[in-house]
Amino acid sequence: MPQTLAAPAHSELLIKKSRFIGCVQPMTDRASAQRTVAALKSAHPGAAHVCWALLAGGQSAAVDDGEPSGTAGRPMLDVLRHQDLEGVLATVVRYYGGVKLGAGGLVRAYTDSVAQALLGADKVAIVRLRELRCRVPYALEGLLRRELEQAGASLLDVSHADEVGFAFSLAESLATDLMSRLDEAGSGRVIWLQGRL
Repeated sequence: MPQTLAAPAHSELLIKKSRFIGCVQPMTDRASAQRTVAALKSAHPGAAHVCWALLAGGQSAAVDDGEPSGTAGRPMLDVLRHQDLEGVLATVVRYYGGVKLGAGGLVRAYTDSVAQALLGADKVAIVRLRELRCRVPYALEGLLRRELEQAGASLLDVSHADEVGFAFSLAESLATDLMSRLDEAGSGRVIWLQGRL
């Protein structure tokens, strides 16, 4: 099950006099990630590189920021993928210490910076929600409310007219079972709607 992070988490490594400051944090899109990276560059004007990787659906990215191609952004992105994360930005600020690390050393340094930050991160499961709408006779309102509460659904809207209209959301994985239970309990009197109530 894919996970995201509850809050930012940080790491700091010193490797052959180079300082690597890592951060992993929740991030929904590329534009927000670019603003975060720009702010980091402003906050660390003496840094040699600010490399980053974003795993956010179709907006993923891996940026080496002047390091040899494939030695920073891609390895950082691979760590995020390996941990089955989604909606996460990893950044590493590098202060050069005067000793070259070589391609393998750079890959290890950037990978370790992200991995260390993730060790201290709070991960939370991503639950895909499904929104449903239905109408029921007044006699079934109590039953429907009890079933929604038992399923952990969030009530979004209720309207009272000739019948009672409900709009609610719940975990996608539970939607089909709940609909079947309601159809059975309501003896076919639960009307499922598309669009507004």
